[in-house]
Amino acid sequence: MNVYLASDLHLGPGRPDLTEAFLAFLARIRAEGAELYVLGDLFEAWIGDDDPRPYTRRVAEALSATSAIRPVRFLHGNRDFLLGDDYARRSGLELLPDPWRGTLAGVPTVLTHGDLLCTADRAYQRFRRYSHDPARQARFLARPLWWRRGVAGLARTRGRLRRRRAPEPWMDVHPEAVRRLLEESGVRRLVHGHTHRPAWHRLKIGDEEEAERIVLGPWDGEARVLVLEAGGGRLVPPPA
Repeated sequence: MNVYLASDLHLGPGRPDLTEAFLAFLARIRAEGAELYVLGDLFEAWIGDDDPRPYTRRVAEALSATSAIRPVRFLHGNRDFLLGDDYARRSGLELLPDPWRGTLAGVPTVLTHGDLLCTADRAYQRFRRYSHDPARQARFLARPLWWRRGVAGLARTRGRLRRRRAPEPWMDVHPEAVRRLLEESGVRRLVHGHTHRPAWHRLKIGDEEEAERIVLGPWDGEARVLVLEAGGGRLVPPPA
């Protein structure tokens, strides 16, 4: 049985093509009877489970049909960290902590969205701690839907401008953070997204131990998913 891992789909009302591509991908998952892990940023922005827009319902229905065959597991990204229990229930998603450690295709593996590893970007890490505070999240979700949409739009605009000005190293994971996560997890395979730089990295932990860091690609850019199968793994464009 194959295992698929995807991240950074950035689904939203402005890109119906991405929604259609994801729905076709889920149909492929169902046909294969494969398992699916989504490593965050399924949505371009998530302002609450009460968002009634049609594309969110279509995605929930397709995910529910898929999870009825095999588990669909999800961990939050930096854009959809407010996705909650209600939408997970409607979608049949199993919510995972970030990071998550388990065995995939017989190999002990740690999964994360990836933003936790970008430790050189101290301003973002401060914002992440602030925005993940449960009390602040509850206050945000209690505001009217129109207000939340406006705040989310402003945050996306600021984020785009900041990425254009930020020094290049800020946008990637820090080697020390990668090493620490692998050592603390006791595994030698790490899979993440977030950086939008799909690649299969070989690295050393300590003097002799070899490890691998596999980076998934964004669906609104160089889209790549990881397929784990009996013979190993492949980074490929999302099959439909």
